[in-house]
Formats: sequence, structure tokens, C-alpha cells
Amino acid sequence: MKKNIRHCSASASQFLLVFDLNVLFNKHKPWIETSYHGVITENMDTVLLDPPLVALDKDAPVFEIVFVGEICAFKIYGQDAPFEAVVLNRTSGEGVLRASGQVDCELQKEYTFIIQAYDCGAGPDGAEWKKSHKAVVHIQVDDVNEFSPTFREQQYKASVTEGKIYDSILQVEAWDQDCSPQYSQICNYEIVTAGTPFAIDRNGNIRNTEHLSYEKQQSYKIMVTAFDCGQKRASEDVAVHIDVKPVCKPGWQGWMRRVDYEPGTGSRQLFPKMHLEMCGGPLSGVKAMVELQTNHIGKGCDRETYSEKSLQKLCGAASGSTDILPAPSPSSNWTASLLTDSGRDSDLIYRFDGRQAANIPGHVVPQNLTDQFTIATWMKHGPSPGLRAEKETLLCNSDKTEMNRHHYSLYVHNCRLVFLLRRDFSQVDTFRPAEFHWKLEQICDKEWHYYVINVEFPAVTLFVDGVTFEPYLVTDDWPIHASNIDTQLTVGACWQGPYNEVETGKESTPRFTQYFHGSLSGLTIRPGRIETQKVISCLQACKEGLDINSLESLAKDIKFHFNPAQSVLVVEGEDLDSINSAMTKVSYINSRQFPTPGIRKLHITTTVQCFGEDSCLSIPDVKAVVMVMPPSEPRITISGSKRLVRPASDLRSQLGVAPFKEVHITSTVIRGDSPSGSESSVTELMHNLDYCDVLLIGDELNPERESLEIHHSALLGKHLDATNSTSGLSIYGVDSMAHYEQALRQIRYRNWRPATLSERKFRVTCSELNGRYISNEFILEMSLLHHSAPVEHANHMAAPSQFMRPVHHPLMIHSFNSHMTAPPAATVVIVVCIAALVVIVVIGVYRIHATHQESSREDEDEPKDCEMDWDNSGLTIIVNPMEVSVSMAGEANEECSDEDDEEEVQVAGLTSTDSDNTDEDEKEETSRVTKLKWDSCSGTY
Repeated sequence: MKKNIRHCSASASQFLLVFDLNVLFNKHKPWIETSYHGVITENMDTVLLDPPLVALDKDAPVFEIVFVGEICAFKIYGQDAPFEAVVLNRTSGEGVLRASGQVDCELQKEYTFIIQAYDCGAGPDGAEWKKSHKAVVHIQVDDVNEFSPTFREQQYKASVTEGKIYDSILQVEAWDQDCSPQYSQICNYEIVTAGTPFAIDRNGNIRNTEHLSYEKQQSYKIMVTAFDCGQKRASEDVAVHIDVKPVCKPGWQGWMRRVDYEPGTGSRQLFPKMHLEMCGGPLSGVKAMVELQTNHIGKGCDRETYSEKSLQKLCGAASGSTDILPAPSPSSNWTASLLTDSGRDSDLIYRFDGRQAANIPGHVVPQNLTDQFTIATWMKHGPSPGLRAEKETLLCNSDKTEMNRHHYSLYVHNCRLVFLLRRDFSQVDTFRPAEFHWKLEQICDKEWHYYVINVEFPAVTLFVDGVTFEPYLVTDDWPIHASNIDTQLTVGACWQGPYNEVETGKESTPRFTQYFHGSLSGLTIRPGRIETQKVISCLQACKEGLDINSLESLAKDIKFHFNPAQSVLVVEGEDLDSINSAMTKVSYINSRQFPTPGIRKLHITTTVQCFGEDSCLSIPDVKAVVMVMPPSEPRITISGSKRLVRPASDLRSQLGVAPFKEVHITSTVIRGDSPSGSESSVTELMHNLDYCDVLLIGDELNPERESLEIHHSALLGKHLDATNSTSGLSIYGVDSMAHYEQALRQIRYRNWRPATLSERKFRVTCSELNGRYISNEFILEMSLLHHSAPVEHANHMAAPSQFMRPVHHPLMIHSFNSHMTAPPAATVVIVVCIAALVVIVVIGVYRIHATHQESSREDEDEPKDCEMDWDNSGLTIIVNPMEVSVSMAGEANEECSDEDDEEEVQVAGLTSTDSDNTDEDEKEETSRVTKLKWDSCSGTY
């Protein structure tokens, strides 16, 4: 115990000794530099200090006191400084400064704080430690190039004037989020788009390297990128739009070079954004002329291409005109040898090259050209080729033989139009006006014009495109003396018949002379009356032209007027805004259902007046086009029953048969914009037709035994006419498909000698726009039944009463067998009288029955019930035996007739003659047939 106490006292004494020694020997404070500068890279933790962090202490360890002179810690004093100091070697006093948290240059670039060094004091517990003075530490954060440049705008826009070099058109600017100047500054810009006439400098200024042209290119789009000083490229390039503005030149702006026109859309604006740029110049008035050039379309513009007769009827012209140049057909074959211009949208145009001419048949030539008549034609003619003295004849009526006199003619001579009219000799033998001359530019301008010559002798007036022109020269001549020489009407040249030459005494060869060079269409002659101004204007009117939308919205100071064809529009005004507003309303319109597709040229000429001057500024002309798109072509379809069976007796009846009772005409178009999403759709279309031809296949009609005709009453109330020949029948005129369908159903075929005929075939075709659209060929085959076995049936009207004994009458059938003995005359008379009496009784009963049922029948203009019953009976013929006796008796009488050319069927004293009748006879016969329906419906088949 004493020993332990003695030991504790020794330890305590030793501690006190050491403490006293530390206190005695730890006399100095640690020493560090007064300031430090450090650098740290962002997102790193090591700090490079200059000078290095070292603390010194002058105290030296004594005996066993090892803590004296050592450095135990560095302490940092600063607000939120994300750093810590660590002692690496306590004896040498070396230390290190490192980041204790995230260091981001973009958040803070520099840090400043205080640092102090602490020695270890007296002993391991750090008691009695001493601290150094305070040193300032300044740390700079080094940047890392972690961000790409970004442009301040999403896109840049600028405009320049053509023909000028700019030092700087615009400046683009990019920026970088990095904190250091090296990485945050943009050192370079670059144009990415290749081949552009632009350059860019380091500051982002864009300039043009060559003169820009508004006509060549009106706008540019270039892509630009940027690089920072660390050569890091921008994350996204930027688009720069540069518009090129023309040098302010007076002229129209905002118009389109091409305007598409869809058929059937009505009026289409041509210049909806058009305006006149005056560059601030003063003006007192503007006059703009808009011209639609359509000379290359058809006959000068888009006109209807129906036949001349159809057009005349549409325009309300009186009937009676003769078409000298109709379409080639079996009934008008004299134009078949002439050259046609097939590239004019089905316009019937004949081209004469100085070698073609045609003789007009005598039955076509208009007769009795008295004091009033009209000659009309479309003509396109240029300067005369060859000798200037050569005459070019359009139309000529001359002697067919011998004397070679010209009675009347229309010809061109040295760009003058001359009409010759030699009147026949009358009681007064004196000079009379004979030649009428007009000198007009239109005659030789190589354009289409409509010429109409109205003759009211002695006055002759010329209309050219609806404008009246009086002759500048009228020459007189002697009348032509009457002769028995026939005349010859020709077109394209003048006929020179054979005559005896004075020099040689020989007869000359007949030939054509004075050939025409040019194109003609619609050459007609109307005898007996002249054409009215209204009809002439209608016949030459265009279906396309210029128009103005919203006339009521035009300013009050605007004046405008059209030419008659509406191909030229003149707009005048004093206010520029009013002129601009008026021009935006100018439109194009085409009223045809199926217009001619292709280009129409537009030409605008402008005159600007300044104060006190007639013209002060020159405005360039505007040239544009209207593109008329192709219309949807219709498909015309004729349908119906294609096979017909009729008894031969029906053909011998007064009305014959109606082969086309079930015909139907439809028209469809195929459109590609179906609302259902399919590629195409079929739509039914309603439009007009201009002719339907019914032609026979095989032998032509024999007028002595058959006919194909339509009654005039079937065409009443319609714009239709009909003509027939041995080849068939033609219905023509511009009218609806429904009216054509009705007319075809009224066509009748008759054959009063069908004994050798077994069948007849017909072909029907219809047309729209003079053959531009043709229907399918509808073929109808009609078969005839000549013999049918009689089948008895119950006929309550003809059956004898049950209270009477039946009386059988022999059939009177004529036989050519020589071994049969002829009955005595008295017997024959008795038998005939009895048979006639029975027939009269049967007829009377049947007429009473027919009269009773007449009110319940739906009878049309012909007795169709028998025909329809025949169609639906499956060719099962039921015949009244009493009617068989009557019919057989009639046939016996027919066979015994001496006149084979005129066959008659005699029944009860009534005669139906199948030969040609007068109108009164036809009406009377029709009335009789209507009342006595048994004549056509109850006959023996």
C-alpha cells in the first residue's frame, strides 16, 4: 500500500514536471505566410496554392516533450467557404487545401477566406496550444468547357434591295454559359449552307458577296453555326432568312404568272393581290387595259362547237337557211373531199390551200335569191400568196356550161372583200349595182372573224364581228339576160364550165379557177330575209371572257368598259388605291360546260398621267396566262332492248312499228375526288346533245316499199329538226337528252311489202358538241314473223249464242290448181253475201265492245297496246276464228288484185292504202285507225 502511494506520487510529480517544461519551452507561435493564392478546377477537390501551405514553429522538442514545435491543425474562417485544410506532416508543418463541397465556376469564380495554423501545445490533449497570425487565402476556380454556344434568337430575318453590296446585312449573336473568357466567348461563326452568295465574320455580321437579283431569286434561307474559343460548336444551327426586294421601279406587283381555271367554277379572280407600285411619284390618273388573247382557240375564242343550224336555232334565227359547208355525211358528201382542221376542239373548220373546192349539188342550192337574202361565214385569211391580181373565191354561182357567167360570188382580192351580184334582166334594161367592195384590216390579219352580208337590194351591208361596215366602192353592171343554162354553186373556187375558145375554136376543159387560200366555217345562205343584229351578235358571241366581280364595290371615280367580245377591259381612275382595288376584281369566266382546255394569254398595258403631263412614268407590261384545265369528259350511253320481234303485218299498218320504244340515254363522268375515299366515282351528268343518227345496217331503204320517219308533231316544243335519206334518219338540234330520248321513241318504221324481208338492223349514235363526245353504237335487230298458226280461244264477243245453231262458213282461199272446178257464179255471189253479212255483224258487236272499253285504255299517239301485248306474249298468237275468215277473205282479194304496186286490204268497205298520202289523208286515216283499233290490233298474225 505504501508502495503504491509512493508510485502515484511519483507520476504526478513527473506530469507536473513535464507541464512545467512545456510551459517553459512552448514559447513561440506558429508562423505561416501572410497571403496565399490558389487555383482549383471546377468539379475537382484539389487546390494548388502559391506558396505552399507550410506552418513553422521555432520551438524545439526538449527531453521527452515531443509535442513542442509541431503543427497540429489549420483552421479556416470564412462565410460558407467550401474548403478545408489538412495537416500532412505535423513535424514539418506541411498542409494541403482541398474542397469540402462542390465548386462550380458558373456559380462562383473566386473565393477569399482566412486561415490560421495551430501548434500542438503542451501535450497530446492540445492544451496550451498557440495559433499563428491570420493569413488571407484567395482561390480562383478554373473553368471547364462543358457548355455549347447557343444563339440568342430562334431565327433571324432581314431584307435587302437588289443590286447593292452590303457591309453588314444583319448580325447574329450566340452566347455560352461557361464562366471563363476562354470558353464563354464566341470566337468564330460559320455559314453551313453551301453555295450561297453570303459571308459572315467573327462578330456574326452577314454580308452579300455578289449583287442579288429579285428576278433570279426573291428570298434566301441560310444556316449559321457558332464556335466558342474552346472550338466547341453550337448545339443547334440557326436559320437566317434574307428577302430580296426589287429596286423600287414603277410597275404592277403581287400578280401571278399563271392562273388555273377549273371548268364549271364560274368567275375566277385573276389578280387578287395585285397592286401598282409608284415609288411615291405623283400622279393624276391611271389607265389600265387588260386583254385576254384567245385567237388560237377555235374560231377566235371558246365558242360553242355545235353545227351551224343548231347554233342558229339557239340564237333564235328564222328557219330556212342552207348550210353550204356541213359535216360530211351520206346526205352531204360534197364536203368529204375538203381538208378539215381537226385540231380545233371539234369545230367544223375547212382549210383551203388553193387546190380544194367543192360543187354544191343542185338540190341543196338555195333558190329564188330575190331582193332580200343573207350570206354568213366564218373566215380566217392572210395576205394573198403569189400575184396580187389573183382573186380568191369563197362562194361562186356561175354558168354550168357555155357562157361562163358569174351570177353571184363572194371573193377576196388584194385584202378587199368583194361581193358580186348580177341581177337577172327585167323590163328595165339599165345599169344596176353589181359589185360591192370593202377594204378592212380584218380580211388579211390571219385571225378568225364572222362575216355577214345582208342584201336588201340595192343596199348591201357587211357585218364583221357584229360591227356594221358600208362598202367604200359600188360598181354598176348590166343585168344578166335570161337563158336556159344551168348554174353551178361552188365553194373554195369558181366553176368554169366548158365553152368554145375564140382562138382555137375548141371546147375548153371544165375546171375550177380563182382558188381560195384560208379557212372557212359555217358558210350559210338564207334566202328571202335578212338576219337581225341580235342574231348576228349571238352567233359570233364568245363563251369566255373577262368579267368584274362585285361591281357595286367599285369606287365612284372608277370608269371601265368592255369591248363587244369582252376580251378587252379598260379601267380608269384618279386614285391609286381605287385602281388597285378595281384590278383585284378582274376575273375570267367561261360559260361552256365543256370548255376547250389550254392556255389563254393575258396582257396588261398601263398609262400613268402626272399633273400637267400626258405621260410621266413608264409602267412595264404584265404578261400572264390562264390555264383552262381539261373538263371531266362525259360518257354518253344508249341502252334498251337490242332485239325486237314483230309480225310482218305490223309493218304494213299505217303507223308501222316504233323500234326504239324502250331506248334510254344517260351520261356519266368519272371523277377522281370521291368523298368516300375511293380512287374514282361515277357521277351522272345532265347536258345537251346536238344530233342522233339512226342508220340502217345492210341494204339502204327502198323508198318504193319502206320508210323510216318521225312525225313533225313529235318534235313540237323541242329545239329539234329531223332529216332522212335512204341511209337512215338524223335528228339534230341542241336539246336535252330527255327530249332526244322522247324523239327516238317516236321514230316509225314501215314496210308495205315485207314478204321477202326477214330482219332489219339499226345503229343509233348520239353526239355532243358536234362530235366531240360520241355515244356508244346501239345496235337494234328487228326480226319479222310472216306466218303464225291460228289458235282458237274463247271470244265472248264473237261466239254465237247458245240458243242458235252454229253456221260454218267455208274459207274463201284462192287456189292455182288447175284440176279444181270453179263454182258457178250464182253460188259464189251467195256465199260472198253471206260471208259479208256475218262479217258486218261481228264488226258491229266488236265496235260496241271496243267503245265500251275505250275510256279505260291508256292510248298514246299510236296503238301501242297490240305491240306491247305482242312483246309480252312470248310470240303466242291467239286469233279469233271469225277474224281469220275475214282476214283470209281480204288476202284472197289482195292476191286476185291486178294492181301489184298498190296493195289494199278491204274490210267491210273500208280501205287502208299504204301508198303516199297527203297530210289531210294522213290525218283522216289516223283518225279512222284510232277509232277502228281492230284494224291494227286484231288482225291475223
